[in-house]
Formats: sequence, C-alpha cells, structure tokens
Amino acid sequence: MAEKRSDNRSENRSDSVEHTLQIRRCACVVKGGRRFSFAGLVVVGDGRGTVGWGYGKGPEVPIAVEKATRAAERTRIKVQVVHQTVPHRVEGRFGASRIVLIPASPGTGIIAGGSVRSIMNAVGITDVLTKSFGSNCPLTLVKAVFEALKSLRTRDEVARLRGVQL
Repeated sequence: MAEKRSDNRSENRSDSVEHTLQIRRCACVVKGGRRFSFAGLVVVGDGRGTVGWGYGKGPEVPIAVEKATRAAERTRIKVQVVHQTVPHRVEGRFGASRIVLIPASPGTGIIAGGSVRSIMNAVGITDVLTKSFGSNCPLTLVKAVFEALKSLRTRDEVARLRGVQL
C-alpha cells in the first residue's frame, strides 16, 4: 500500500514543474559556534494554468525545499491564460514590490526577471511582458505576482459577472 502511494506521488510530480527560486542560510551563534538553518522558496505548477508557491525552513537544504514544495502544493491557484499569455494588463502589489504583467503577441517570449520568469514557466504562459518596481526581493516579488495572477479575468467571465452578452 505504501508503495502505491509513492508511485502515485511520483506520477503527479512527473507532469508538474518545480523551480527552487531561493535558498537562504541563517546562522544562530551559540556557545559551541554557529548553528545554521536554511529556508527555501519554491514555485510549483503544471504548465497548464495552475501554480503555487511555498516557503519552508529546516536544518538542511533538502528538508527546507521539501517543506516548501509541500506548501506550494497546498497553495495552488487556477490562472486565466488566453493564447499562452495573460488576458489583460494587470498590476500586483505586495509590501514594497510592485509588478505589472502585460499581454504579448505570440513569439515574444517571457520578458521578465528570474523569479517572475520561473512563475510564468510554471503556469504555462509563454508570451508576456513584465516590469517590476520597488523591492526586488524574491519572496515579495512572488507574492506580488500571485496577487496579479489572482485578479486576472477573461472577457467571457467579465461579461457573465456583469450580466451582458458579447
């Protein structure tokens, strides 16, 4: 029975995209020297419109990354993707970070920095223009991008919410 679960888990992970965005090392000074702990920031997506992020801490790097991956699986959201790009211009803010996502024509590619590029790859967006303002801390940028992705709406969804027909 336990083998079946592990096989099932590996099948789920085979189709998902996982990016480790950041590994941080923290040192606590104790009587015998320094005690290190690690924190990992991970983005997980399926390349077909769902993505999640997680932050985990542990005494070793693999433990921190595993905790972050489990947290990312729990926080997955569904993102509206139209023709491999975002449906409209959107802005996300978190803390001192601000990000603007702009739809791009096919063939443009992902014009973004490291953390934002990893999120776009994980969600399955291949053509997008981005610009970040303020803090470039990966954690706050990831949170700002997720705020922007949550506020995306398609034309059909907006028409249905307003009660009009296109």
